Amino acid sequence: MSVPPKEPPAKQTIALVDDDRNILTSVSMTLEQEGYQVRTFTDGESALQGLSARPADLAVLDVKMPRMDGMELLQKLRARSAMPVIFLTSKDEEVDEVMGLRLGADDYITKPFSQRLLLERIRALLRRNEASRAEGSGAAPGGVLVRGDLTLDETKHQCIWRGEDIQLTVTEFLLVKALAARPGMVKSRDQLIDAAYGENIYVDDRTIDSHVKRIRKKFRTGDDSFNHIETLYGIGYRYKEH
Repeated sequence: MSVPPKEPPAKQTIALVDDDRNILTSVSMTLEQEGYQVRTFTDGESALQGLSARPADLAVLDVKMPRMDGMELLQKLRARSAMPVIFLTSKDEEVDEVMGLRLGADDYITKPFSQRLLLERIRALLRRNEASRAEGSGAAPGGVLVRGDLTLDETKHQCIWRGEDIQLTVTEFLLVKALAARPGMVKSRDQLIDAAYGENIYVDDRTIDSHVKRIRKKFRTGDDSFNHIETLYGIGYRYKEH
């Protein structure tokens, strides 16, 4: 009796959104050679329509684009999805890259960029996303973390504060988890980078600062007295025990 052949695992899909067709072509070729399925868009409007109809596993967005720039596209995507997002910014767009992180980007790379670097960042974010899902899917005893008014449920990728659901991206969820896991213990930015991105990935310190600002803002939307994530200037952050 013949055994039916196993179906190959589904390819992970990367959405590339950039009005520079040379970048779309060259990056697509690199990613396809690495086994990814690639969907390309030349402006934010068409990307929003395409990704709303058929989401991707990760998106790489250029900031400056016609019809709808990367910032607006990111805001609209974040209203419905926690999909990992990498921003492409120019060297003179420092304000944009900080704004992008505040809006919920997981990472950013400045142009001109090395395709190898982009590939490493993509791999790291997808690995982390998969690990986060796998941790949750085991429904293990450690799947739910409760710290006073805070509940983090890995299985559902859900964060509850005082009964209210706080919508967090994967990066934000991992940062809150890293801090809340050891209340009162100071976590340096390097330790938080490792927790959110994995080791051997270089991320600027201000990336973590921007994520923390965004996390606080989200908690304070429903509770303006939220002050449980403390900054220790020059050292890092900690989660207050009470």
